[in-house]
Order: sequence, then C-alpha cells, then structure tokens
Amino acid sequence: MKKVLVAAFAAIASVALISSCKKKDSSVTIKIGATPVPHEGLLKLVKDDLATSGIKLDIVEFNDYVTPNSAVESGDLDANFFQHKPYLDSFNSEHGTHLVDIGGIHIEPFALYSKKYTSLADIPEGATIAIPNDPTNEGRALLLLQAANLITLRADAGLEATPVAIESNPKNFKFTEVEAASLPRVLPDVDAAAINGNYALAAGLNSTKDGLFVEGKDSPYVNIIVTKQGREEDAALKALVKALQTQKVRDWVKENYPNGDVVTVF
Repeated sequence: MKKVLVAAFAAIASVALISSCKKKDSSVTIKIGATPVPHEGLLKLVKDDLATSGIKLDIVEFNDYVTPNSAVESGDLDANFFQHKPYLDSFNSEHGTHLVDIGGIHIEPFALYSKKYTSLADIPEGATIAIPNDPTNEGRALLLLQAANLITLRADAGLEATPVAIESNPKNFKFTEVEAASLPRVLPDVDAAAINGNYALAAGLNSTKDGLFVEGKDSPYVNIIVTKQGREEDAALKALVKALQTQKVRDWVKENYPNGDVVTVF
C-alpha cells in the first residue's frame, strides 16, 4: 500500500511539473527594433501590459533607417517601429524586401531648423540647407520647403522629389544631402536643416519652439509597426499594435509632447 501511495504522489508531482513547464512555455518573446525617441519610449510604456498577456517585449535600439528593415527581412527581428509608409514603400522597391505595415501609431511633424536665423525671411541668398539623403525623406524635406514658399517643385515631383525637381529657387539655396541621423549634428555648420521629428527630439529640438516652419498635422507620414509579409496575423504582433493604440498611449504622448512634437493618429 505504501508503495502504491508513493507511486501515486510521484505521478501527481510529475503531472504538476509538466503542467508548470507548459505554462512557462506558453509565453512568447517578440524582438522589436526601434529608434530611440519616441519609439523606444512608447514600446517601454506598453512592455508590462504585454507581459501580463504572456508576451515578452525585447526592444533593440537602432540609430539608422536601413539596419532595422534588413533585420526584419532576415528574421533577426520580428518587427520594427521607426518609419513611415512612404519610406517603407521606397525601401521595399529599392531593396527587394517584403515588409508590410501592420498598424499606424503617430506622426512626428517634420520641421526646418536653424542655429543662425530666427525666421524664414532671415535665411540669406545662397544659403546652404541640409536635407536627408534617403529618397523618401529628401522628398519630404523639399515638400516642406515648398510649403514654406522657399522653393517650387515641378508638378510631377511626387513624394520622392530630389533637388533636380526644383523648378524655382528664388534665393539660390544650395542643398547638401546628409544621413538623417546626422542632421542635428551638422545643423550648426549650415544655414538651416530639415530634420526628421525623432532625430530632432533626440537632439533636444522642439518643432513648435525651435522650428522655423513645421509640417502640417495632415501629413501622410504616419509612423508604423512593420513586419515581414506573411506575419500580418501573428497574434503577438497584433497584440503589440493593439497595446500601442490605446488611451494610455494617447495620454502619455499628450503629457510628454504637449507642443505637438508627436501626434497620435488612432
């Protein structure tokens, strides 16, 4: 009888151990690449919320616009959060990648900054203006300058306009193409620079206070969560998007960016 009881207890313990392992194995880890501001901050905000659902968020920081897309394509990352749809479309076309948008989160208004001048009218004849060197953001910068009435682009210039598409340049501005992440660093060396919102924020620049001209809030450049084609229905990734599209995130953005440097779109 004693042997039977021992065997029974052993069996119960074994079932409990197996059950415990199964519970542990039910959690999933998703690795997300992100640029620091505000993307990484937004991901950290929802990290604990996802953990309660058994989803562990591993955030990998990047400071460029190419590596995080290549890493999603290769499978080294499950998704990334740093770019807008026009840039994604351009990247897929240029690199032959298969990346897809699974949810829009916010806009970071693009702006023209200067350390030398305090208004658009002050920018002199022949001034040098730095703009991003990637096709999509370069076009975005030129459209910004056109909206500020500093230049005019050809009617067919489109979202990926380059300086070649400039039809009218009354003040004969010179344009220097710079990697987007480096624009805040070169700002003191040029007359003005058109800088992406995330890099401006990381450099302590406020579009409302420091920008000479700011992109409108109806911008098509919504920052999105991106994964590889075929993973659009991944439950953990859908949970990530859902967690980022909540009132909690709206409130956090309003509290941390009261001047409109980040604007939610959901």
